[in-house]
Amino acid sequence: MKLVNYKHGYFNYHKKLCLLVLLLHTLIFFAQSKNVITGSERLEVYLPILKNKNIALVANQTSLVRGEHLVDVLLNEGIQVQKVFSPEHGFRGKNDAGEKVKDEFDLQTGLPIYSLYGKAKRKPSKELLKDVDAMVFDLQDVGARFYTYISTLHYVMEACAENQIPLIIMDRPNPNGHYVDGPILDLKFKSFVGMHPIPVVHGLTIAEYAQMINGEGWLLDELKCTLEIIPCKNYNHSTQYKLPVPPSPNLPNMISVYLYPSLCFFEGTNVSIGRGTAFPFQVYGSPYMRQMSFEFTPKPTSGAKHPKHQGKVCYGSNFSTLSEDSLFTSQKLNFEWLIHAYHTFNDDPTFFNKNNFFNLLAGSDKLVNLIKGGANANQIRETYQNELTVFKEKRKKYLIYEDYEN
Repeated sequence: MKLVNYKHGYFNYHKKLCLLVLLLHTLIFFAQSKNVITGSERLEVYLPILKNKNIALVANQTSLVRGEHLVDVLLNEGIQVQKVFSPEHGFRGKNDAGEKVKDEFDLQTGLPIYSLYGKAKRKPSKELLKDVDAMVFDLQDVGARFYTYISTLHYVMEACAENQIPLIIMDRPNPNGHYVDGPILDLKFKSFVGMHPIPVVHGLTIAEYAQMINGEGWLLDELKCTLEIIPCKNYNHSTQYKLPVPPSPNLPNMISVYLYPSLCFFEGTNVSIGRGTAFPFQVYGSPYMRQMSFEFTPKPTSGAKHPKHQGKVCYGSNFSTLSEDSLFTSQKLNFEWLIHAYHTFNDDPTFFNKNNFFNLLAGSDKLVNLIKGGANANQIRETYQNELTVFKEKRKKYLIYEDYEN
């Protein structure tokens, strides 16, 4: 009897201890996010640099300074903002993935907004930069190779280098900056969803990534862009940072942000990742996997006007109830979901889309061949470890903040 009571007391104590640890972890998480000061919030550092200059900005809905848009802040401070350039999803971040973004005028400020998302419009033209003394870059990245804001960064750096214009980067935390993982891109598969020989999860902030682009000579003709970096304060690569606004329409919360590097591979397959539902990048499913228990039906929504498998019941898995903490601490890509879906896809042989998009996301044709050949997740990870080790060593040269491995 005493033994039973002891056990019961122990498990009650253990349960309370676990709850206390979870509470402390949550408090630390929110304290970390709250204490981080982004580059754009450090007005005292960059306003003197921008004073009496004609400024252009690369910005969208994430370019906030304590809840106020950076464009408005600069105009209120008397900075001579001439124009704004917008990336994929547009200035307000509402356009679908892949949707052409048009040039427009901002009704509130009257400023022209020029799109940098389109096959012929990825780099600011010489004509548009002739009245610009300095360019400001302030976008919230999510730390994955195929998230196109870093591709936009490349072309903006190239345009600035060609026109002798300094680029001022307002740095922001990388929500997936606490690990590095994934196969390295083969330049034969270079595209706007993967421009450089880096892994899927690169573990760099926008400013650190810009330093790598310069340092590795990745710009046209190995040009160098003059960089002025406004770093974050109270941030390091172990910080669990909660994004204040969604970085794009289909990454509505931190669960989707953490799952994005793993689930985005499904974009190159006949499987939906929940676009057109209330939980994009938090599920996967297809009409061809009926043996799976979770169901959802994609429908047209804001940010997903024509979702994959629109109006069809999809069967798959749901991750929307996972905890942010558990996803944050996993620190690796999940290939198991992709492998399981491939082997569950019995009713239709066309799992991988025929447009080669999967290989562009993966950065080579190795991953597709490994999956088709029956490799498991550990065997896949083993194939890129040597290259990943080389990248990690190279990455250290460009770090601004204390690393997660220190």
